[in-house]
Parts: sequence; structure tokens; C-alpha cells
Amino acid sequence: MQAIKVRNLSRQFGSVTAVDSLDLDISVGQVYGFLGPNGCGKSTTIRMLCGLLKPSAGEVNILGLSIPEQAEALKLKTGYMTQSYSLYRDLNVVENLNFMAEIYSLSGRNKRLRIEELITRYQLGDIRHQISGSLSGGQRQRLSLAAAVIHKPPLLLLDEPTSAVDPQSRRDFWESLFELVEQGTTILVSTHFMDEAERCHKLAILDRGKKVADDSPKNLMRDINAHVVEVHTDSVASAQDVLQCLPEIKGVTQLGLSLRVLVDRQVDQAEDFIRQTLTSHQLTAVATQVKANLEDVFVVATMSQPSGSR
Repeated sequence: MQAIKVRNLSRQFGSVTAVDSLDLDISVGQVYGFLGPNGCGKSTTIRMLCGLLKPSAGEVNILGLSIPEQAEALKLKTGYMTQSYSLYRDLNVVENLNFMAEIYSLSGRNKRLRIEELITRYQLGDIRHQISGSLSGGQRQRLSLAAAVIHKPPLLLLDEPTSAVDPQSRRDFWESLFELVEQGTTILVSTHFMDEAERCHKLAILDRGKKVADDSPKNLMRDINAHVVEVHTDSVASAQDVLQCLPEIKGVTQLGLSLRVLVDRQVDQAEDFIRQTLTSHQLTAVATQVKANLEDVFVVATMSQPSGSR
């Protein structure tokens, strides 16, 4: 069953195409990720899916509703967490949750019970009377998530929700997301963190408004269109200079005293190709083919579009 079905979704701002003919199929109970650099169209897409921004073209069906025509009805079924902190900074934790509960028409005993449930679940008890503008990044994040799910929405849209918190808060946040998924919530989350993208059930990589890859992280890494070779040499900088000039090389990254090299899939015996190339430049190296990670996939996927499409 599809929670989100999108066909040919596009959005232009003047002469700039922010989202270009995007198709999406997101199943109920799935964590679906958007991975991409700043300006690739992640936030614009999420705002269109929320009904906050009208598409220039395309069809959007979310939870059986046609968007943007039925955007008001969709608001009752979705929770939206923006990249920047969007709650009232001059209200305390409980006051913010009370306000959000009233927006979604929760009242009386049901409202009180739901707020107390969320305060306990997201560890807000010790700060319940603290002004939200004075909270730490992790505390604001937990409060924002509590506010987004206060009406128990079946769909949660998260726009880079962990961009301003520490690694431990990020891990705790993702544990909270998987608890929601176990309860049947569908989650669409944008990120630029590779470790977060790898947690998603399915992942779309966006680049310059286009979807350039879409599958499970495991399948994306398995099917990468490149050989991944780890190179150890005493002359790392010189080896990098030589390799990154070759048309067969899709990317070279220095990791400490070694290089991680992406070689075109058409090259046979990628390790031998690298060793022989470096030897011809009087450089000695040990080259070993290794498994791809998601960063390798990202590099290959986002370099596949011609530069003229920027």
C-alpha cells in the first residue's frame, strides 16, 4: 500500500528549476530518505508534499488525498518538522505542546493525557517549565518531534531534523523514529548525513532537482556503477594528483594515509589498472578492491549528470 505516490513533480522559481520531473513511491510504514547536497530540491519537495508550496507541474497523492487541492485535509494526517526550530521561543515546553494540541483540536482529558505521554516518552519532564528558546539543540529536537506527533499522524515529514544536534542526540532521535514506524507511521526524512541515510528502508538521492538513484541503501551499494579501490602509498598527495586526472576515475578521496578511489565499472582489474598507472609515474602502491559505502554511491550518482544541468 502506498502512502505517497508522486508523478512528474516539478517546481520552478523563475528560470530556476528546483525540482525536475520527480517520481516517488513510498510504502506505508516505511522510512524513506532524501539524500542530497544543499540546494538539490529536498526542502522544496517536502514543502510541496505538505501542501505549503504549489507545484509547477505533476500529480501528488498522499494518504489517498490529492495535493494541493486537499492540502487542508492532509494537515490533520501529517506531522511536519522543519529544518530550523519553529516552535514559540517565548513559551515553555508545556505551553508549546498545549498550543499544538489545540491546533489539532485536542481538548480536555485527552489533551492532558497526550501531553503527559509525550513529555515522558521524549524525556521532557525535567524541562517542562523551561522557556523553549533557552533549550539545547537536542532538547529542542525532542520537543519539536513531540509537537509534530501530538495528533498521532500516520505520516511524518522531517526536513533535515538532526542538522543542529550532537551525535548522541541524533542516535536517540532515530531510535524514536523507529518506535513510531513500529506503530505504523510512515516517515519521509531528508538528510545530508550518510549514516542516517543508511538507516532508511529506501533512499532517493537528489541532485540539481532530479532523482538520480532510488533503492534500498544495501542495493544501492551493491549495484554501484564503479569499482571501489583502497590505495596505500608513501606518496599520497602525488598519487591523488595522478589518479584524479584520469577519465576512468570517478572520484579520489584521501582517508588518512590512504586513498579511496572510484574506478569506472568498464575497467577490468581495477587494482592492476591503478598500480600500473602509479608505477608509470614512479609511484609504488598497494591497491585492494573493497566494498562500496553510501558515500561512494552518492559521489557516483551525483556526478552522472552533465555539468550543463546545474
